[in-house]
Amino acid sequence: MEVKHVSIQALVKEIKEEMLLDIDAYSFVSPSAYDTAWMAMIDPLDSDQPWLSPMFKDCLDWVLNIQTEEGYWGECDAHGNPTIESLPATLACVIALKKWNVGNQNIKRGLDFVHGNAEKLIGVTYDHFPRWFTIVFPGMIEVAHEVGLELAFPSQLNGLLLDIFHKRKRILETEELVGNQYPPLLSYLEALPSSYDISEEDITLNLSGDGSLFQSPAATARAFMASGKEQSLSYLQSVVGRCANGVPPTYPMDEELIKLCLVNQLQKLGLAEHFTHEIEDNLAQLYRNYNSKESMAKPSNNADVSTQLHKNSLAFRLLRMHGYSVLPCHYFSWFLNNQEVRAHIEENYEHFSTTMLNVYRATDLMFPGENELQEARSFSRNMLEKVTSKDTRFRSVGLKKMMEHELRFPWIARLDHLEHRSWIEENNTDILWVGKASFHRLSPLLNKKLIQLAMADYEFRQTIYKNELAEVERWSRSSGMSNMGFSREKTTYCYFAIASSIPLPYDSDLRIIIAKSAVVITVADDFYDKEGSLDELNSLTDAIGRWDANGLSGHGKTIFDALDDLVREIVTKVMQQQGTDITNFLQQIWYETFVSWLVEAMWSKGGFLPSMDEYLGTGMVFIAAHTMVLPASCLLNPSLTDCKIRPGEYESLNKLLMLIPRLLNDIQSYQKEQREGKMNYVLLYLKENPGADIEDSTAYVREIIDKKWGELLQHVLMDGFGQLPKPCKLLHLSCVKVFQTFFHSTNRFDSNTEMLQDIQKAIYIPLNVD
Repeated sequence: MEVKHVSIQALVKEIKEEMLLDIDAYSFVSPSAYDTAWMAMIDPLDSDQPWLSPMFKDCLDWVLNIQTEEGYWGECDAHGNPTIESLPATLACVIALKKWNVGNQNIKRGLDFVHGNAEKLIGVTYDHFPRWFTIVFPGMIEVAHEVGLELAFPSQLNGLLLDIFHKRKRILETEELVGNQYPPLLSYLEALPSSYDISEEDITLNLSGDGSLFQSPAATARAFMASGKEQSLSYLQSVVGRCANGVPPTYPMDEELIKLCLVNQLQKLGLAEHFTHEIEDNLAQLYRNYNSKESMAKPSNNADVSTQLHKNSLAFRLLRMHGYSVLPCHYFSWFLNNQEVRAHIEENYEHFSTTMLNVYRATDLMFPGENELQEARSFSRNMLEKVTSKDTRFRSVGLKKMMEHELRFPWIARLDHLEHRSWIEENNTDILWVGKASFHRLSPLLNKKLIQLAMADYEFRQTIYKNELAEVERWSRSSGMSNMGFSREKTTYCYFAIASSIPLPYDSDLRIIIAKSAVVITVADDFYDKEGSLDELNSLTDAIGRWDANGLSGHGKTIFDALDDLVREIVTKVMQQQGTDITNFLQQIWYETFVSWLVEAMWSKGGFLPSMDEYLGTGMVFIAAHTMVLPASCLLNPSLTDCKIRPGEYESLNKLLMLIPRLLNDIQSYQKEQREGKMNYVLLYLKENPGADIEDSTAYVREIIDKKWGELLQHVLMDGFGQLPKPCKLLHLSCVKVFQTFFHSTNRFDSNTEMLQDIQKAIYIPLNVD
């Protein structure tokens, strides 16, 4: 295990050194073979033999040198598999080589790839071709024929090709050259057929101030070929001067956005802990820029809307998650309050797909009363649902599945460790944002190293988790907790949940202590709930109050001894770390919990119906979330011991930790408890509101949970809310997310099967990466 850790640290050091040396943000983005090929097709300005060498010979040399072993150029996914974007990119590259009569073997291998893989790659679109592909791919076929290349697609592909050409014909007949559709037809100038009437005036009128045609190197290259405009030449020279090793799909690019995407990538791969200082430095600079309005400029045209909104949503989420004070109105009001912009997004929702996904993710961190975020969440969700609908022509099946996952399983109900695994295994993790005819992607070399590091890191975690789980299971068996007979055996569930929600840098002691506490709570709760007589329950509660096992026997004695052993373990560890004796604190908090279980048992056995307020006052305690988190928080640095929390006197964040899990559990358990003649908050609402039905009651409780969840996020992420140390606050958040995972849509904790696959993937099953 030590060898694994050393290799991980070596790879981290290598990546850090490269990132520090390669300070040019453009180096983090994959070059576009398609755009570079078009740059390579431009004739020289002055030459007696213009056919011998292009104006930008470095671009042609780049095309010659970066063909893959499989024979294609252009886009591959995060695991190195060619995507549909590679088809037009490969054709553009062989066209450039053919024009200059170089690289005959490269041309042959490129055409072999296109002929051999077109059917498979086109087939993944499920007959719904993305608009960009419907425009660009036929265009590249036509240009290939014009330069004398012979294309020989398999006969079974003829029908699909004919369909693509027909769909392009409809686009060309129905869309304006520069209309509401984005990107506009004119931005695909290089791929439009020669029969399509485009005047030099059309080109000139739509050139940007920098001489580009919609910041597209490919379209601008074609525009210069057609018009010879000096400002376009200056733009092209600027592109090559900045990006000698292949030009990007868009130029210029927002360098802050590139760095934000990289920070986002590190977080989603589970690597943030290795790059803490780099991330903080980037976010601190970004925050300064946003406060000085440098990064928050309102987009000047529709072309900038997607990029600015994508950047704002990433910035908002990352800054808020790291504790910066950010207001939604500064990031989202400019588009929410502009009907023209909203209409533009609605009409071009496919192009805005990744942007809307990031807007939706940003709204996960909504605080109470933030109406702008609520509106942004509804709007972005509506756009994502349109994208994921069956009839949508979408460019990436994998990205579509990612969006479906985001809509189906909210962030609050997902465990970080499993999310990291999903991101590592997902083929589209290198996608940064949508471009004109390809995605902006992370550079292949950097992406490869990050994936390699993420895999090693995940497998290292699995090794640690296996060892820790084995230790908890040994304790559970030796203490008698795992073979009580009447109780749910949830040792593995308890450890899995907390390990998957707490980042690895925390000491193993923290995960083990919380897991053991959860095991004791599960067994003791079941004993009070269904096994023990009132006399036995009173005896055990009294023994906990005295912290003396005299008079106990059977299950009560086993529970007391296991708890006593656990408390001694925590006391010893805290004494070693902090030099503080927390024995009294632990005994009191556990006694308070046992008293609440006794009250619940007396209500149930006596048929007593408490009021909703009375039930909640006790129920917040007997869910016992705080009984796990607060003692474990004494092991953190800085420690909870400095806050002088006493049982019964809790901060607002502690109370939210106690309340939300209670209500989540009640929504999923009311049917079972109704059958058993018990009460919970959902059922008590029906008793106190005779005109309501069960849907009204659950809706009422969910509304409370949503409100309290926003309050909890605010307390955890922002300074000025309570005196708890930041690590303790984050532990509260992790614990509540565990309860959200267990009780979001069903009672997964009580199921013997629902969590098994997740447990296997978190701890045992190796990563599945191509």
